[in-house]
Amino acid sequence: MQDYDEVTAFLGEWGLFQRLIFFLLSASIIPNGFNGMSVVFLAGTPEHHCRVPDTANLSSVWRNHSLPLQLQDGREVPHRCRRYRLATIVNFSALGLEPGRDVDLEQLEQEGCLDGWEFNQDIYLSTIVTEWSLVCEDDWKTPLTTSLFFVGVLLGSFVSGQLSDRFGRKTILFATMAVQTGFSFLQIFSINWEMFTMLFVIVGMGQISNYVVAFILGTEILGKSVRIIFSTLGVCTCFAVGYMLLPLFAYFIRDWRMLLLALTVPGVLCFPLWWFIPESPRWLISQRRFREAEDIIQKAAKMNNVAAPVVVFDPVELSPVKQQKVFILDLFRTRNIGTITIMFLLLWMLTSVGYFALSLNTPNLHGDAYLNCFFSALIEVPAYITAWLLLRTLPRRYIISGVLFLGGGVLLLIQLVPADYNFLSIGLAMLGKFGITSAFSMLYVFTAELYPTLVRNMAVGVTSMASRVGSIIAPYFVYLGAYNRVLPYILMGSLTVLIGIITLLFPESFGMTLPETLEQMQKMKWFRYGKKTKDSMEKEENPKVLITSF
Repeated sequence: MQDYDEVTAFLGEWGLFQRLIFFLLSASIIPNGFNGMSVVFLAGTPEHHCRVPDTANLSSVWRNHSLPLQLQDGREVPHRCRRYRLATIVNFSALGLEPGRDVDLEQLEQEGCLDGWEFNQDIYLSTIVTEWSLVCEDDWKTPLTTSLFFVGVLLGSFVSGQLSDRFGRKTILFATMAVQTGFSFLQIFSINWEMFTMLFVIVGMGQISNYVVAFILGTEILGKSVRIIFSTLGVCTCFAVGYMLLPLFAYFIRDWRMLLLALTVPGVLCFPLWWFIPESPRWLISQRRFREAEDIIQKAAKMNNVAAPVVVFDPVELSPVKQQKVFILDLFRTRNIGTITIMFLLLWMLTSVGYFALSLNTPNLHGDAYLNCFFSALIEVPAYITAWLLLRTLPRRYIISGVLFLGGGVLLLIQLVPADYNFLSIGLAMLGKFGITSAFSMLYVFTAELYPTLVRNMAVGVTSMASRVGSIIAPYFVYLGAYNRVLPYILMGSLTVLIGIITLLFPESFGMTLPETLEQMQKMKWFRYGKKTKDSMEKEENPKVLITSF
């Protein structure tokens, strides 16, 4: 089969056509940034306590003492979920008894928030938590909302590749944009938590599908030298830009329904890109639609002001080569590859837990919730750039392990920071996010380089699925912060250091020829036996590897 890159080499690498595709597809990722993290503000939980009805016949003294106190972050605050039995304190008030002097408050009977809650509106005017009272006995619904969104992401990542293979990259790209934008709009009209959450699952499916298909389309159209920059700095940085826009929207729009409405507008603005983004010529060729692929390349040549051959694609020379079938069990066929696969599954899952838990935990940090969220997004940009620079020159396992030790180490230090030094805690949390984000963005290249061509695509797919499982678990790490502020950081820091140690056990892939067969895989240190087939290894050229963090 004639190589597609060789056939289209006359277009050049960075003409007007490639620049247009690069920037338009990168821009289409921006809505994914704020849709993926919008739950931070949509499901924000403000300070709250039991409502004491205005109609209750209480003196001002008893009204001020109607709520028991609880210890929170070293200070006493009104209890969020309990109040003194209203009938009892109304009776004491009528008798003229004084709380603390005539009545021992610790001995009083308590009851739940039978009349609902009063929510502080300093940060949020309304969220789904305040709308449907997702607190106290129902506070489990808040992390479940986020987890179910990531269940949608998991489902979407299963079907997006298959749909784009069947119906085309461009069609599915814009179809999933419509799903993400349309169902986000429908969420505005949710009448209960169950309806909101069901729609949120579908939004999650559209969000990841849009991301994956845009990534595939870009890597299939762009040349070798541009793909790595597109898949790291292009896609990932634009995701971070969308993430940075989220707190800006949320700061000025404090009502969750109006915020959702505002977040759907950029998605609508992406639809005119249909007339500028072409279908993937590679996909068209795989479907034997040579005429359409030819038209796209001819238009690209015209845009780049270069001469194109009369016939670009010869159907005979571009006949597809039959691929050998592989199965998921092939990732566990030998002791060596099975061990590497299990270690990668752990590495992907726990790195994902750290990334998403730190991202979702920003409202719980001290200081301004909107500013903290912005800093959490901003730190991703230097993290991606750092990862790209490190991958160009240094061994994989050492740089990934190094940034994981950095991220996990600073998270463990947070528990030692005095309560008055909140700015230091925030700085350490952001530095931890920097390390974990850098590691996350390097996992794709490390995974792709270690596995042989035969199972490479499947290996990257299966191990990245483990990261979806990590994102489903992550909201419950944040949930633990309601009971102990530093507990999530202790757990995340410990697990991150653990996977940093595990990373050192992998074989090195930097500077090695990409393996073609299972026998040519690099071996774990304690599995290195037998002679390597050096001659067969030298037959494979070292192609570019795509890097991204979904």
